[in-house]
Amino acid sequence: MSRAQAESVIKNIIREIGQECGAKGQAVSETLVAFMVKAVVLDPRNQFNVDRTLTKSDVQKLIKLCVDRLLDPKSLSLDTIKMQVYFDMNYTSRGEFLDEHRRVLESRLAPVSREITDSRARTREELESLYRKTVSFLVLRSGLGSPTDITTVRETTAALQSVFPQSELSTFLSLNKRDKERQLNELTMIVTGIRLFNKDCGKGGDCIDDLPAILNEAVPATCKHIESELQDSQQLAYSYTALIEKLDSKDNLGRDHEIHPHLLKKALYNVRQHEAFLQMIVSDVITCAQQVEKLQKELGARMEQLKSTVKAKTAVPTAQVFPHFIALSNYWSGFQDEMVLLSILSNIVTHLRPFQGNLSELLPQRDIEPLLEGEEVRSDEERMKGTAGERINPSEYKKQDWLFPETTVNFDRLPLQYRGICGYTLVEKDGLLLSGNPSIGILKHKEKYYIFSSKVAACAFAANPDEYIALIAEKAKQCAELIQLLELHHQFASASHYAEAKAGDMLMVKPITKSDSSTQTDTHIVEPNIVKSYEWNEWELRRKAIKLANLRTKVTRSMQTNLSHMRRDNISQVYLPKEAGSQTKKHGASSVPKPQIYLAGLRGHMSKTPHIVQTNLTRAVDES
Repeated sequence: MSRAQAESVIKNIIREIGQECGAKGQAVSETLVAFMVKAVVLDPRNQFNVDRTLTKSDVQKLIKLCVDRLLDPKSLSLDTIKMQVYFDMNYTSRGEFLDEHRRVLESRLAPVSREITDSRARTREELESLYRKTVSFLVLRSGLGSPTDITTVRETTAALQSVFPQSELSTFLSLNKRDKERQLNELTMIVTGIRLFNKDCGKGGDCIDDLPAILNEAVPATCKHIESELQDSQQLAYSYTALIEKLDSKDNLGRDHEIHPHLLKKALYNVRQHEAFLQMIVSDVITCAQQVEKLQKELGARMEQLKSTVKAKTAVPTAQVFPHFIALSNYWSGFQDEMVLLSILSNIVTHLRPFQGNLSELLPQRDIEPLLEGEEVRSDEERMKGTAGERINPSEYKKQDWLFPETTVNFDRLPLQYRGICGYTLVEKDGLLLSGNPSIGILKHKEKYYIFSSKVAACAFAANPDEYIALIAEKAKQCAELIQLLELHHQFASASHYAEAKAGDMLMVKPITKSDSSTQTDTHIVEPNIVKSYEWNEWELRRKAIKLANLRTKVTRSMQTNLSHMRRDNISQVYLPKEAGSQTKKHGASSVPKPQIYLAGLRGHMSKTPHIVQTNLTRAVDES
């Protein structure tokens, strides 16, 4: 089956599941259905073979299993998955939240801005109407009051007239559209800064909300509310953990209990996931508080600078005050962003609460409290204190790396696997979640970091880490909510992050992890523009300026004389002399015989007196 065919089959399955759920009165999103299909296929208990194409009976079985799980009103596992889907579809980073808010604001103001930039006003009435529209746009864009409030309109009009009188509309209309939009944005910031300055000086601004004061009250209140919910979830998690440990103990094995341990573990997954989400939101709220404090200091300092610049002057150069007005506007926009972000985070917290509705029905406190009588309910911090004296000896593990606080830089920022949960306990205790203690030691295995709840757990896991990692993945296949809770997306090709999942994603196709790619970059994307006459030297520029100034006083004159009058160019041609040569003398040469004289007896003789014979073989001159 090709990829396109597989995607078509999956889309049809998701559509049919959604229709069946809708027919039974339960509306479900495509994202939720898509993940449920993946969870059912991954679960080995359902006996789906991911290496072969689904048959018609497999498709019917898959649809039935998904519909049954999606329509189960008492399923804590389904509540946890719904919570994860909602959070990942609605939560993002701080920057993306604010970027999306600005995009929405720009889209809402686009018709008003377009009406101003596309205007072709000519008559006096049309120009006055355009000016009023500009004032309304500035009020809406700045967020300082309502355009229907007379006081707000008057203050904005007065501020605008001080920097952009109506007489300059003709110049504004002559600009192109991009320059008009840029000037509107600049006017918005300048007018906003002027109104904020007037409010600080006590000259109007009654319709402007005191955002710093509001945020100083809202941020602590929001943080306190979220931390209260976080403590409730943590207390439930501690109680469920203690109860699971009691029911799994040797003294209670084989006994029948009113509350099944499997149900408790599902509830534990739910509250632990809720706790993880709330911790992320609390961190964002704390960032908001820090940002608000920073903006207040900068706003106060800038306001004092502006007051010292203006003082009691009736007129101040625009180059001195406009940058201050623009800075005030930017600081105020920062306060508005924090208000928006705080509202979004509070809304997310409110919508997470219903996903814990089944906890009070399936596990009421009146049933749990009797079982916890005489049991010590320990928090994560208390459990860490109980194992504070335990520590791994790195010398016993030559082939493995163990990290400790005193030997590792940024120890508290290591990306721990399983969200800081002990993997050994998860396997040996059949899905029990216990937070690890970093002081015992963090195991580094294949560039990943693992934490443990005890020294025994650390030693056992380190003896065979790959086996435990595989067993944790198998456990996550049976409990789909663990994939998101323990951040196991990289181990499952078909279980991507909810925010990245699409209805037509492949379920049975292995992902491509490597591919060949190449890129090419132009040497010069933009044609170079080198000005040959450019001079950086100020004195050279002055010299050229003086030279040009002197040329203005000079006059060019010309005259003609009798010698140059009616003259023409003459050309003549001559024959060049030919080459010639002569010889006057005869070259001659003579030679004489070479002397040839030989001596005999130079090497010595047997007698004591040498006997040397000279022979002259030189030829006579006349013989040559």
